[in-house]
Formats: sequence, structure tokens, C-alpha cells
Amino acid sequence: MKRLPLRLALMEAARILDEAGVASPRTEAELIAAHVLGVDRGRLPLVPLVDPPVVEAIRRIVAERATRVPLQYLLGEAVMGGIGVRVGPGVFVPRPETELLLEWGLKLLKGREYPVVVDLCTGSGALALAVAHARPDAVVYAVDNDPDALAWARHNADLRAEAGDTPIRLYSGDVTDDTVFAELDGLVDLVLCNPPYVPQGTPVPPEVADYDPPQAVFATQGGLDVIRHVVTMAARLLRPGGGVAVEHDDTHAHAVPPLLEARRVLTDVVDHPDLAGRPRFVTARRV
Repeated sequence: MKRLPLRLALMEAARILDEAGVASPRTEAELIAAHVLGVDRGRLPLVPLVDPPVVEAIRRIVAERATRVPLQYLLGEAVMGGIGVRVGPGVFVPRPETELLLEWGLKLLKGREYPVVVDLCTGSGALALAVAHARPDAVVYAVDNDPDALAWARHNADLRAEAGDTPIRLYSGDVTDDTVFAELDGLVDLVLCNPPYVPQGTPVPPEVADYDPPQAVFATQGGLDVIRHVVTMAARLLRPGGGVAVEHDDTHAHAVPPLLEARRVLTDVVDHPDLAGRPRFVTARRV
């Protein structure tokens, strides 16, 4: 069996994905190849030649991805903060951009022992579980109002606990309910949230339109409805010196920061760009 250059397989995969309109064809081709080979993407240069069945396996996944099935469905997981979480029908697929929000939150926690962290609109549980993985001493709470999302989050939480991470505390609840986590008022070090924020009627890629639950993507009031409730909840949950980070639409750079600035208890309001330089998440601290 003649071995084949992986480089050529990657070039062909990237070409097919590019023609299909996939945003990062080369990156995704490499991720697919790494998945098939069972190695980290960074180690692909150490695998110059592969067997024909490997090339065929890459082709099969690329063909499916070209139909715009989410890559995370095909690979079986989404990555967040160095861990993988399972995703599939009924739950929002975490995006790489959210890693920056996570990094900000973990930086805020440095030097704090046994911090209390709350992840609102947790979805698959990715943010909460990534925090619990990075900070085994943290007490991490997570909440969502969607039963399907909570089923995925529970599954992921069980898998991470089996892997040795500190278990998170997962709840069913709605951020519009001012009694949710009332027992934590004034006690939380960090509030994280990747809420539904895309304005209704906004065109979105097929991966979002055909696979992500609409209620996890779109929000009323120009995409700001859920964010308003998140800000209210964060203001009551945070302890002095605690911080909040909320992801938002790239059209919200001038709309979301004022929602936090309007709260007298919040200060140091800063808007942050994503990996492509677009406005993506806002942060603030409790005075």
C-alpha cells in the first residue's frame, strides 16, 4: 500500500471547503486531519505521509463539512479552554471567539482562592466546565432555561467529573427571573455569559441557521433583550471587586457598554474585540 503525502490531502480538503464557503478552510482541513490521525493539530508537520484509508477518511468528513454540517458535530466535540465538550442537535455550538471572554475571566480570578463563578445561559456547559478545569478550587454554578441544552450540559458535566475535574453545580432557570441564584447575591467573583444576542432577522451562516437552536442565537429588542437581564443579574450577584464578561453581537459596540455603565455598582466598563478584530464582548467590575 503506497503512502500518500498528507500535504496534498490537506490542500485538496482546503480547496473543497473554500469552494463550499467555509470561513477558515485551511484551519478546518487541518483540524479534520488531526482528528482522523488522533494527533494534535500542531503535530501534523511530523506526519508527512499517510496511508490511503486515512486520506479517504479525511475526504469523507470534508464532504460532509462541505454541506455545512457544523465541524464540531463531525469531530464529536467543541473545544473551550483546553477541554472538549460534546455538542449536537438541540444545543448551541461554542465558537472559538468565546475563548477570549474565558481568558479575561480566568485572569480576573488570579490570586483569588476558592472563587465563586456563575455561567449564565450555559448551553453545553462549555464556559462553566472550562473554568472548573482551569480552577479546581472554584465553586462554579451554571444555569440555562432550555431542557435540551441542560441535557447536553449534564452529559458534559458528568464526563468532566469522570475525568477528574471539580463538578459544577448545574441548574434550570431563566435570567429574567430575579430569584435565580438569589442566595448568591453579593457573593460571586465572576459572572460569565454568552447569551442569545443576534438581532432577529439577521442573516446567519448555514451552520447557525440550520443547526443552532434559534432561541440560543436570536434575541428581541435588536438582540439586547437577554443581555439587559444578564446585566441586572450580574449587578446583584457580584461581590465588590468581582467582574462580569458578556458576549454580544458585532453591531452592539455602542449599545451594550452603556447598559453596564448605567449601573452605579459597575465600573471599568471595557469593550473587547474578537479574533477578527470585531467588537465581541464587554467586561466590567463591581465597585
